[in-house]
Amino acid sequence: MTISNANSTPTSLRTQIIVIGNTLSLFLAISFLLCIGWGLITPYSMHMHDAWAALLPGFKWLTPLGFFIGLIESYLYGWYIALVFTPLFRIFSKS
Repeated sequence: MTISNANSTPTSLRTQIIVIGNTLSLFLAISFLLCIGWGLITPYSMHMHDAWAALLPGFKWLTPLGFFIGLIESYLYGWYIALVFTPLFRIFSKS
């Protein structure tokens, strides 16, 4: 089964995974950057670094390596979600 886009042309599963993967990955990377920025301008009690440390192995607050590890892992989580979510969505959207 193929799903049509706005131009009524069929969209392959691979194309959908690529679009959703890039979209989710950039969304999570931007969210990570916003949370790091938030942590830099707010008091310690409002920081998100404890949550990031639990979700992103290797992330350490305010270290260059920790920052890049967190950013890369955030991006990769988007691809993981896309690879699992898109085929499942296609299966369950068949009506």
